[in-house]
Amino acid sequence: MSSIANAQNEWVALLLKAAGQPTDGAFLQAAFGPPDLLEAIAPLDCVVRIDDPAILTPPVLNVLPPSRVLLAVSASALAREGAGKALAQLQQAGYRLLLDGDPPPGVQAPSTLRITARDCSADAPRAISLPALFGPHLAYGVDDMARFQACENAGFAWFAGDYILDSVAPDDDGTSRRRMMTMLALLARDADSHELEHQLKQDPALSYHLLKLVNSAAFTSGVPITSFGQAINRIGRRQLQRWLQLLLYARQDPDGPPNLLLPLAAMRGGALETLCKQEGGERNAQDLAFMTGVFSLLDRLFRTPMAQLLPDLNLPDEVNAALLHREGALGQRLMLAEAKRADASTLAGAGVDAETWWNCQLQAFHWAIQVARHV
Repeated sequence: MSSIANAQNEWVALLLKAAGQPTDGAFLQAAFGPPDLLEAIAPLDCVVRIDDPAILTPPVLNVLPPSRVLLAVSASALAREGAGKALAQLQQAGYRLLLDGDPPPGVQAPSTLRITARDCSADAPRAISLPALFGPHLAYGVDDMARFQACENAGFAWFAGDYILDSVAPDDDGTSRRRMMTMLALLARDADSHELEHQLKQDPALSYHLLKLVNSAAFTSGVPITSFGQAINRIGRRQLQRWLQLLLYARQDPDGPPNLLLPLAAMRGGALETLCKQEGGERNAQDLAFMTGVFSLLDRLFRTPMAQLLPDLNLPDEVNAALLHREGALGQRLMLAEAKRADASTLAGAGVDAETWWNCQLQAFHWAIQVARHV
């Protein structure tokens, strides 16, 4: 399961395909059964990659509401007898279909299949090659910004891939983020509230984000917060530390595009925290798990080696070991959170079973979507 974003850096859907097994009816019924995948990712839709529409039997379609699920059907399926008719019936039932890839030689795609999905990991179509009137066309396997720009020029509007890790545009001079790092260091040594307020007053962007956060539905009690001292008292030091970790990734210009690293950092932190909590970890252990996930993208954010960033934060040894070398239990679980597909060996190394990890991911996606909407 991976995120799909539009050209404005907003999550619009999730892309689902089974890892290490066929995407068959049993997989889809398990994925969309309880706990409810679509409820967890609301209001986003889900794009399901399917090799053969024959798996979409009535019991399977019962768990795939056409209002929330898009079907990316492999173009190779068109060579099978009756496939065109089956796809037409799906469209009549209200499903939005994407033709995934190119049809086999000598096979003509139905004229009604106008939306495209394509694996762009190896190359991208030529510029302005997709019909603009239809879509949104989906490019997946987009693993760097050069490929993203080529796909956008070709007419794709939705994108999935590791280009997210390459997507950070440098801000003014990094001053705001350095001040947030200073704030985190102050919180780590339990600094006086006056020191925290002094740091906040020096940074309009950070002040804006903090006041916006504490006045949001997540924290409001009906009384607006107008001062930094009130904000710190309302949110509490533990939550302030967590939100500052995430605000590192927030857009520096309130009118600028979102930073795609923000929901990814929130998702990693949320997944590791949930896993720790489910296993009975104490509050401090949950905080360290969350911190490890969120800070795992600092090197991408600052475009600086992790080893140069961590000394100023004075983190516990186990967090440093996880972030620098992927060592220890936290390091193994961080590798699981970073993996494109959670295969059996990665799960075993982290000491986690597939069902537990799936549930943690659902909760983490839900959390990340909410964070992206509030920050």
